[in-house]
Amino acid sequence: PEARDAVAVCRAAGIKPVMITGDHVVTASAIAKDLGILQQGDEAITGSELDAMADDELDQRVSRISVYARVSPENKIRIVRAWQKQEHVVSMTGDGVNDAPALKAADIGCAMGITGTDVAKGAADMILTDDNFATIVDAVREGRGIYDNIKHTVGFLLGTNIGEVLVVFIAMLIWQVSPFLAVQLLWINLVTDSLP
Repeated sequence: PEARDAVAVCRAAGIKPVMITGDHVVTASAIAKDLGILQQGDEAITGSELDAMADDELDQRVSRISVYARVSPENKIRIVRAWQKQEHVVSMTGDGVNDAPALKAADIGCAMGITGTDVAKGAADMILTDDNFATIVDAVREGRGIYDNIKHTVGFLLGTNIGEVLVVFIAMLIWQVSPFLAVQLLWINLVTDSLP
């Protein structure tokens, strides 16, 4: 039930969820519409249609295709590579032996921990212990928060340390004397750098 909300959060965060399934295209499209994966203007195609498509055509259409039905393991790898050619970071989820090549080809392979086979788990970069798509969304949110915190901290540390360097450098140029003792510089660094 929480997958619908997770898909909406993905879209708001600039992540495009795509359904790749062995189900019939009509069934897959109905579920994808209900979840918000298949939206107005998006396409749903079958593995046989994908097989008939040249790589150039797939590269042009990949961003509009939201549902792939009745696909083979080779199709999954083509889809992953087509997204990667568009310079996107690609995450792939899967649970079966036939998902292992695509899990390995993706930038981030996510295997299912409960229903996943040992082959899929071995090929994946991470394993979802609860088999829940919403967990991926939560992990992305946490990861982006950590990344932002690191950027802010590094920016703060660079700013304060560049300030120290400039003060000492300018004082040395003008007066040939450092305005701080070594102990004072160490104390400033201890106070300003330790808490961040």
